[in-house]
Amino acid sequence: MRVLPEGLQAHLDSGATTLCWCWKLTRLDQRVLGFTDHDASLAFDGVDYQADSGFSATELQSSLGLSVDNIDVQGALSSDAITEADISVGLYDGAEVEIWRVNWSEPSQRLLMRKGNLGEISRGENYFSVEVRGLAAQLQQKQGRVYQSCCDAVLGDGRCGVNLDQADLKASASVAGLSGDQALIVEGIDDKANGWFGRGVLEFTSGDNIGLRYPIQLHQITSGIVMLSVWSPFVYPVAIGDGLALTAGCDKRFASCVDKFANGVNFRGFPHMPGNDYVTTYPQPDDDDLSGNYRYDTY
Repeated sequence: MRVLPEGLQAHLDSGATTLCWCWKLTRLDQRVLGFTDHDASLAFDGVDYQADSGFSATELQSSLGLSVDNIDVQGALSSDAITEADISVGLYDGAEVEIWRVNWSEPSQRLLMRKGNLGEISRGENYFSVEVRGLAAQLQQKQGRVYQSCCDAVLGDGRCGVNLDQADLKASASVAGLSGDQALIVEGIDDKANGWFGRGVLEFTSGDNIGLRYPIQLHQITSGIVMLSVWSPFVYPVAIGDGLALTAGCDKRFASCVDKFANGVNFRGFPHMPGNDYVTTYPQPDDDDLSGNYRYDTY
Protein backbone atom coordinates (compact mmCIF):
# COMPACT_ATOMS: atom_id res chain seq x y z
CA MET A 1 0.00 0.00 0.00
CA ARG A 2 1.26 3.46 -0.88
CA VAL A 3 1.89 5.81 2.06
CA LEU A 4 1.03 9.43 1.35
CA PRO A 5 2.99 12.37 2.78
CA GLU A 6 1.50 13.48 6.08
CA GLY A 7 0.42 16.91 4.86
CA LEU A 8 -1.22 15.56 1.70
CA GLN A 9 -3.00 12.82 3.66
CA ALA A 10 -4.41 15.40 6.07
CA HIS A 11 -5.61 17.49 3.12
CA LEU A 12 -7.41 14.48 1.62
CA ASP A 13 -8.97 13.60 4.97
CA SER A 14 -10.38 17.12 5.28
CA GLY A 15 -13.10 16.31 2.73
CA ALA A 16 -12.60 19.50 0.68
CA THR A 17 -9.61 19.21 -1.63
CA THR A 18 -7.80 21.58 -3.98
CA LEU A 19 -5.96 19.12 -6.21
CA CYS A 20 -4.60 19.37 -9.74
CA TRP A 21 -2.32 17.48 -12.11
CA CYS A 22 1.18 18.63 -13.04
CA TRP A 23 3.43 17.25 -15.74
CA LYS A 24 7.20 17.72 -15.77
CA LEU A 25 8.79 17.10 -19.16
CA THR A 26 12.56 16.73 -19.73
CA ARG A 27 13.42 16.86 -23.44
CA LEU A 28 16.38 15.20 -25.14
CA ASP A 29 18.26 18.53 -25.09
CA GLN A 30 17.73 18.58 -21.28
CA ARG A 31 15.33 21.53 -21.40
CA VAL A 32 12.70 21.14 -18.67
CA LEU A 33 9.06 22.18 -19.23
CA GLY A 34 6.19 22.14 -16.75
CA PHE A 35 2.43 22.06 -17.38
CA THR A 36 -0.66 21.91 -15.18
CA ASP A 37 -4.43 21.59 -15.64
CA HIS A 38 -4.99 24.14 -12.86
CA ASP A 39 -6.26 27.61 -13.87
CA ALA A 40 -3.15 29.31 -12.42
CA SER A 41 0.53 28.55 -12.82
CA LEU A 42 2.42 26.70 -10.07
CA ALA A 43 6.06 26.31 -9.12
CA PHE A 44 7.96 23.72 -7.07
CA ASP A 45 11.41 22.12 -7.15
CA GLY A 46 12.63 24.93 -9.38
CA VAL A 47 10.17 24.19 -12.20
CA ASP A 48 7.38 26.50 -13.36
CA TYR A 49 4.19 24.67 -14.34
CA GLN A 50 2.26 26.66 -16.93
CA ALA A 51 -1.52 26.87 -16.75
CA ASP A 52 -2.01 28.20 -20.28
CA SER A 53 -0.57 25.18 -22.11
CA GLY A 54 -3.92 23.59 -22.99
CA PHE A 55 -2.85 20.20 -21.60
CA SER A 56 -5.44 17.50 -20.95
CA ALA A 57 -5.00 13.80 -20.19
CA THR A 58 -6.97 10.58 -20.15
CA GLU A 59 -7.64 8.66 -16.95
CA LEU A 60 -4.51 7.47 -15.13
CA GLN A 61 -4.64 3.74 -14.35
CA SER A 62 -2.21 1.35 -12.69
CA SER A 63 -2.17 -2.44 -12.74
CA LEU A 64 -0.28 -5.22 -11.01
CA GLY A 65 2.48 -7.16 -12.73
CA LEU A 66 4.58 -6.05 -15.68
CA SER A 67 1.79 -4.96 -18.01
CA VAL A 68 2.39 -1.56 -19.59
CA ASP A 69 0.37 1.33 -18.16
CA ASN A 70 -0.13 4.12 -20.68
CA ILE A 71 -2.08 7.36 -20.79
CA ASP A 72 -2.66 9.83 -23.60
CA VAL A 73 -1.96 13.54 -23.28
CA GLN A 74 -3.28 16.19 -25.65
CA GLY A 75 -2.36 19.84 -25.87
CA ALA A 76 -2.19 22.92 -28.03
CA LEU A 77 0.84 23.87 -30.11
CA SER A 78 2.07 27.29 -28.95
CA SER A 79 5.08 29.37 -29.90
CA ASP A 80 6.40 29.66 -26.33
CA ALA A 81 5.83 26.08 -25.12
CA ILE A 82 5.60 23.10 -27.48
CA THR A 83 6.17 23.91 -31.14
CA GLU A 84 5.64 21.85 -34.24
CA ALA A 85 9.26 22.43 -35.22
CA ASP A 86 10.60 20.94 -31.96
CA ILE A 87 8.38 17.89 -32.36
CA SER A 88 9.43 17.46 -35.99
CA VAL A 89 13.16 17.40 -35.22
CA GLY A 90 12.68 14.79 -32.47
CA LEU A 91 13.37 16.80 -29.31
CA TYR A 92 10.41 15.12 -27.60
CA ASP A 93 11.08 11.55 -28.78
CA GLY A 94 11.49 9.42 -25.66
CA ALA A 95 11.48 12.48 -23.39
CA GLU A 96 11.18 11.78 -19.65
CA VAL A 97 7.84 12.57 -17.99
CA GLU A 98 6.88 12.94 -14.33
CA ILE A 99 3.18 13.16 -13.41
CA TRP A 100 2.39 14.76 -10.05
CA ARG A 101 -0.78 15.10 -7.99
CA VAL A 102 -0.49 18.49 -6.29
CA ASN A 103 -2.44 20.54 -3.80
CA TRP A 104 -2.45 23.82 -5.69
CA SER A 105 -3.16 25.82 -2.54
CA GLU A 106 -0.05 24.31 -0.92
CA PRO A 107 2.30 22.87 -3.61
CA SER A 108 4.58 21.32 -0.98
CA GLN A 109 1.78 18.75 -0.54
CA ARG A 110 2.29 16.61 -3.63
CA LEU A 111 2.87 13.05 -4.72
CA LEU A 112 4.70 11.62 -7.74
CA MET A 113 2.08 9.38 -9.38
CA ARG A 114 3.86 8.14 -12.48
CA LYS A 115 7.21 8.37 -14.23
CA GLY A 116 7.83 7.28 -17.79
CA ASN A 117 8.67 8.40 -21.29
CA LEU A 118 6.86 9.87 -24.25
CA GLY A 119 5.84 7.41 -26.95
CA GLU A 120 4.34 8.05 -30.35
CA ILE A 121 3.53 11.69 -31.08
CA SER A 122 0.91 12.75 -33.60
CA ARG A 123 0.15 16.35 -34.49
CA GLY A 124 -2.37 18.39 -36.38
CA GLU A 125 -2.43 21.99 -37.48
CA ASN A 126 -2.82 23.44 -33.98
CA TYR A 127 -2.60 20.51 -31.57
CA PHE A 128 -0.58 17.45 -30.62
CA SER A 129 -1.36 14.11 -29.00
CA VAL A 130 1.20 11.89 -27.30
CA GLU A 131 1.23 8.61 -25.43
CA VAL A 132 2.96 8.53 -22.04
CA ARG A 133 4.44 5.09 -21.46
CA GLY A 134 5.23 3.67 -18.03
CA LEU A 135 8.63 2.33 -17.06
CA ALA A 136 7.47 -1.23 -17.81
CA ALA A 137 7.38 -0.29 -21.51
CA GLN A 138 11.19 -0.44 -21.55
CA LEU A 139 10.96 -4.19 -20.95
CA GLN A 140 9.36 -4.53 -24.39
CA GLN A 141 12.25 -2.82 -26.16
CA LYS A 142 14.90 -4.74 -28.04
CA GLN A 143 18.02 -5.32 -25.97
CA GLY A 144 21.39 -6.33 -27.34
CA ARG A 145 22.04 -7.12 -30.98
CA VAL A 146 19.98 -8.86 -33.65
CA TYR A 147 21.45 -11.56 -35.89
CA GLN A 148 20.86 -9.97 -39.28
CA SER A 149 22.77 -9.34 -42.47
CA CYS A 150 22.49 -5.53 -42.31
CA CYS A 151 24.50 -3.27 -40.02
CA ASP A 152 22.82 -2.15 -36.79
CA ALA A 153 25.11 0.82 -36.07
CA VAL A 154 24.26 4.46 -36.73
CA LEU A 155 26.44 6.06 -39.39
CA GLY A 156 29.14 8.09 -37.66
CA ASP A 157 28.60 6.79 -34.10
CA GLY A 158 31.25 5.13 -31.93
CA ARG A 159 30.46 1.62 -33.17
CA CYS A 160 30.54 2.67 -36.80
CA GLY A 161 33.67 4.81 -36.65
CA VAL A 162 33.10 6.73 -39.91
CA ASN A 163 34.17 10.38 -39.72
CA LEU A 164 31.23 12.34 -41.12
CA ASP A 165 33.37 15.47 -41.47
CA GLN A 166 35.12 14.01 -44.50
CA ALA A 167 34.77 16.28 -47.51
CA ASP A 168 33.15 13.66 -49.73
CA LEU A 169 30.45 12.94 -47.12
CA LYS A 170 29.37 16.57 -46.74
CA ALA A 171 28.03 19.01 -49.31
CA SER A 172 26.34 22.38 -49.58
CA ALA A 173 23.41 22.88 -51.91
CA SER A 174 20.49 25.21 -52.51
CA VAL A 175 16.84 24.78 -53.39
CA ALA A 176 16.19 25.20 -57.11
CA GLY A 177 12.56 24.06 -57.18
CA LEU A 178 9.77 22.38 -55.22
CA SER A 179 7.88 19.16 -55.84
CA GLY A 180 5.06 18.83 -53.33
CA ASP A 181 5.64 19.29 -49.59
CA GLN A 182 8.27 16.53 -49.19
CA ALA A 183 10.60 16.86 -52.19
CA LEU A 184 13.08 19.45 -53.41
CA ILE A 185 14.92 20.05 -56.65
CA VAL A 186 18.44 21.08 -55.64
CA GLU A 187 21.57 22.40 -57.27
CA GLY A 188 25.19 22.25 -56.19
CA ILE A 189 25.64 18.48 -55.86
CA ASP A 190 25.78 17.48 -59.51
CA ASP A 191 29.13 15.75 -58.91
CA LYS A 192 27.59 13.25 -56.47
CA ALA A 193 26.39 9.85 -57.66
CA ASN A 194 22.73 8.93 -57.76
CA GLY A 195 21.63 7.86 -54.25
CA TRP A 196 24.74 9.24 -52.51
CA PHE A 197 22.68 11.21 -49.98
CA GLY A 198 19.85 8.68 -49.70
CA ARG A 199 19.15 7.87 -46.02
CA GLY A 200 21.33 10.82 -45.06
CA VAL A 201 20.40 14.12 -43.41
CA LEU A 202 19.28 17.45 -44.87
CA GLU A 203 19.68 20.58 -42.74
CA PHE A 204 18.46 24.04 -43.75
CA THR A 205 21.08 26.77 -43.41
CA SER A 206 18.75 29.63 -44.39
CA GLY A 207 15.07 30.34 -44.86
CA ASP A 208 12.10 29.69 -42.58
CA ASN A 209 13.32 26.16 -41.77
CA ILE A 210 16.84 27.24 -40.76
CA GLY A 211 18.39 24.83 -38.26
CA LEU A 212 15.81 22.08 -38.84
CA ARG A 213 17.08 18.66 -39.88
CA TYR A 214 15.19 16.12 -41.99
CA PRO A 215 16.14 12.49 -42.76
CA ILE A 216 16.49 12.03 -46.51
CA GLN A 217 14.42 9.26 -48.06
CA LEU A 218 15.66 9.34 -51.66
CA HIS A 219 18.36 11.06 -53.71
CA GLN A 220 17.48 10.74 -57.39
CA ILE A 221 19.00 12.12 -60.56
CA THR A 222 16.69 12.09 -63.61
CA SER A 223 17.69 13.73 -66.89
CA GLY A 224 20.19 15.89 -65.04
CA ILE A 225 17.65 17.04 -62.44
CA VAL A 226 18.69 16.32 -58.84
CA MET A 227 15.84 15.68 -56.41
CA LEU A 228 15.84 15.01 -52.67
CA SER A 229 12.77 13.70 -50.89
CA VAL A 230 12.29 13.48 -47.12
CA TRP A 231 10.12 11.23 -44.97
CA SER A 232 7.81 13.89 -43.52
CA PRO A 233 6.51 17.25 -44.80
CA PHE A 234 8.62 20.33 -44.12
CA VAL A 235 7.51 22.22 -41.03
CA TYR A 236 7.66 25.65 -42.64
CA PRO A 237 7.34 26.77 -46.28
CA VAL A 238 10.47 26.26 -48.40
CA ALA A 239 11.58 28.98 -50.80
CA ILE A 240 13.79 28.77 -53.88
CA GLY A 241 17.32 29.73 -52.89
CA ASP A 242 17.14 28.30 -49.34
CA GLY A 243 20.54 26.89 -48.35
CA LEU A 244 21.08 23.24 -47.47
CA ALA A 245 23.79 21.26 -45.69
CA LEU A 246 23.76 17.60 -46.71
CA THR A 247 25.29 14.54 -45.06
CA ALA A 248 25.70 11.27 -46.93
CA GLY A 249 23.60 8.27 -45.92
CA CYS A 250 24.15 4.54 -45.52
CA ASP A 251 21.87 1.69 -46.60
CA LYS A 252 23.44 -0.67 -44.00
CA ARG A 253 24.73 -3.18 -46.56
CA PHE A 254 28.22 -4.67 -46.31
CA ALA A 255 28.99 -3.77 -49.93
CA SER A 256 28.20 -0.11 -49.24
CA CYS A 257 30.26 -0.15 -46.07
CA VAL A 258 33.27 -1.37 -48.07
CA ASP A 259 32.84 0.57 -51.30
CA LYS A 260 31.37 3.85 -50.09
CA PHE A 261 32.99 4.29 -46.70
CA ALA A 262 36.03 1.91 -46.77
CA ASN A 263 34.85 0.79 -43.34
CA GLY A 264 34.28 -2.95 -43.72
CA VAL A 265 36.38 -3.72 -40.63
CA ASN A 266 33.76 -1.96 -38.46
CA PHE A 267 30.68 -3.43 -40.15
CA ARG A 268 28.15 -4.32 -37.42
CA GLY A 269 26.09 -6.90 -39.28
CA PHE A 270 26.51 -10.53 -40.33
CA PRO A 271 26.91 -10.39 -44.12
CA HIS A 272 27.76 -14.08 -44.54
CA MET A 273 24.66 -15.50 -42.89
CA PRO A 274 22.57 -17.74 -45.19
CA GLY A 275 19.27 -16.43 -46.52
CA ASN A 276 15.81 -17.60 -45.47
CA ASP A 277 15.53 -19.93 -48.48
CA TYR A 278 18.79 -21.73 -47.73
CA VAL A 279 17.14 -24.17 -45.31
CA THR A 280 14.82 -25.45 -48.07
CA THR A 281 17.54 -26.15 -50.64
CA TYR A 282 18.91 -29.61 -51.34
CA PRO A 283 22.18 -30.93 -52.76
CA GLN A 284 22.85 -30.60 -56.46
CA PRO A 285 25.74 -32.03 -58.47
CA ASP A 286 28.74 -29.70 -58.51
CA ASP A 287 27.09 -27.36 -56.00
CA ASP A 288 29.91 -26.18 -53.76
CA ASP A 289 27.55 -24.39 -51.37
CA LEU A 290 25.93 -27.72 -50.37
CA SER A 291 29.07 -29.84 -50.34
CA GLY A 292 29.48 -29.77 -46.59
CA ASN A 293 32.50 -27.48 -46.94
CA TYR A 294 32.69 -24.08 -45.25
CA ARG A 295 30.54 -21.28 -46.68
CA TYR A 296 32.03 -18.14 -48.15
CA ASP A 297 30.79 -15.21 -50.17
CA THR A 298 32.46 -12.72 -52.39
CA TYR A 299 31.62 -9.01 -52.59
